[in-house]
Amino acid sequence: MSDAAPALDARAREEADNLEQREFGFWLYLMSDAVIFALLFMTYIVMVNGTAGGPTGKDLFSLSHAFAETMVLLLSSVTFGFAWLAARADRKVQVIGWLLVTFVLGLGFVGLEISEFTSMVAAGADPGRSGFLSAFFALVGTHGLHVSFGLLFILVMTVQIAVRGLNAYAMSRLFRLGLFWHFLDIVWIGIFSVVYLPGIL
Repeated sequence: MSDAAPALDARAREEADNLEQREFGFWLYLMSDAVIFALLFMTYIVMVNGTAGGPTGKDLFSLSHAFAETMVLLLSSVTFGFAWLAARADRKVQVIGWLLVTFVLGLGFVGLEISEFTSMVAAGADPGRSGFLSAFFALVGTHGLHVSFGLLFILVMTVQIAVRGLNAYAMSRLFRLGLFWHFLDIVWIGIFSVVYLPGIL
């Protein structure tokens, strides 16, 4: 029994170190993602006036549509926060419920984005029309892809928590998912401020 206790302590320390390394690695990933988005933002800023005689943001963007996207995504961040609080309180059913609400809101955001893209393409404002549109679709589309991956991550986490419960590994993954989801909110606020507001006003 005396030999088993140090072995269990060593294993617990090893698992804790492993989770810390994974979280550190995820921070590094987020920093690299931030660099990618910074480059996409800079490209858009450079190309915003390169319309080649085609439509501009004022012709294409809808403030009410962009505002709806913003509110849906920000609300999903709030519901994810509730999921995290429920996880800290070890309330598995509530965590799953809030994750599913977050998923539905995120899916709504992606649906709004797809409807915006399809209406623009139908109006002849596709990515090949001008440098401005290429930069717009690259920036906003990359964000939309990230949200879609986040939705997949939410589904995987929901199944894992339902099957395995809120163990240390699930909590670590949920923490990393939260970092990713809130990061996407920050990026979207940047898109709303840099792309939509100046393009409409």
